[in-house]
Amino acid sequence: MRLSEPQWLRRLPKKWVVGVATLGPLGTRLPAPGTWGSLAGLLYTLLVFRSARWEVTVVWTVILSYIAVAFTGEAGRRLGKEDPGEIVLDEFIVIPLVFLGWRAGYLAGFAEWKVAIAGFALFRLFDILKPFGIAKLQRWPGGWGVVADDFVAALAACVTLHIGAWLLAIM
Repeated sequence: MRLSEPQWLRRLPKKWVVGVATLGPLGTRLPAPGTWGSLAGLLYTLLVFRSARWEVTVVWTVILSYIAVAFTGEAGRRLGKEDPGEIVLDEFIVIPLVFLGWRAGYLAGFAEWKVAIAGFALFRLFDILKPFGIAKLQRWPGGWGVVADDFVAALAACVTLHIGAWLLAIM
């Protein structure tokens, strides 16, 4: 099976495509752009998905991830780089997955700010280190590789967040 990227962005100006993929100045003018993109994603999560059901979060994140595949792939092609650091749309879009179920189970017993900080830190850890085969996902072509590794890093952070809350609760 060959993963092909969406072609619908090819006609848009480079400035627009790269601007969306880098979230404007977050990816191009600040140090540690992945961290800034993730922080923007955390704010987006708190504003949009704070009280959303997990199913809504998953559906919207999958839809927006497909759009991110198009933008990140096309931006990378236009910049002449594969998964350049300045492209942060992928971090921004997937971070809501870290917080799936944060209002239920063992996480419900923790202050929201503690869950937000822990989830953010775990996501950055998995995004940077790319353990458990996450790094292999970056080899997927174009935008698929850019988004897939972050998508799985967010899910790994979610699982780790829940396991950590469970362990703290039983201690």
